[in-house]
Amino acid sequence: MIKVIGLFIVFLSLTTASMAQKVDVSVFPKPEKGYKQMVIEVPHSAQDNNKKIEFRVGKMMEVDGCNNYGLMGTLEKKDLQGWGYDYYVFQSKGDAFSTQMACPDAPKRHLFVSGQPETTRYNGRMPIVIYVPEGFEVKFKIFTADQDEYEAQEIRVKK
Repeated sequence: MIKVIGLFIVFLSLTTASMAQKVDVSVFPKPEKGYKQMVIEVPHSAQDNNKKIEFRVGKMMEVDGCNNYGLMGTLEKKDLQGWGYDYYVFQSKGDAFSTQMACPDAPKRHLFVSGQPETTRYNGRMPIVIYVPEGFEVKFKIFTADQDEYEAQEIRVKK
């Protein structure tokens, strides 16, 4: 019983310590007019180095039932001067592009149409701050690598 309580206390203190070290997002600039600030926060783990985060900025749109869609816009990575932290600004007028297949009978659908995905390192102590126009959202995925490491084969050229 004492071991269980001891382990619980260690776990609680480690969890509290990792949460206490998170960066306060109030140091980042306030969003400009017409923009909002989005934050991705993930828990710290011992496996942070084996993970990546991929995020996409986009919005829900009504589109046809057969074409692929993308959102026109630019994602710029900026430096928070004096702090050494990065943040992102997505600029878009909301225009979409698509493939041009004819599908007059396909029913319309609501789809999250996004710009190009951005992949960044996973850091449980550092939020990912993204400024997006009003009406846009941010979705993200977490990718985890295997512990296995592989080696490429050399192709030998005959002389």
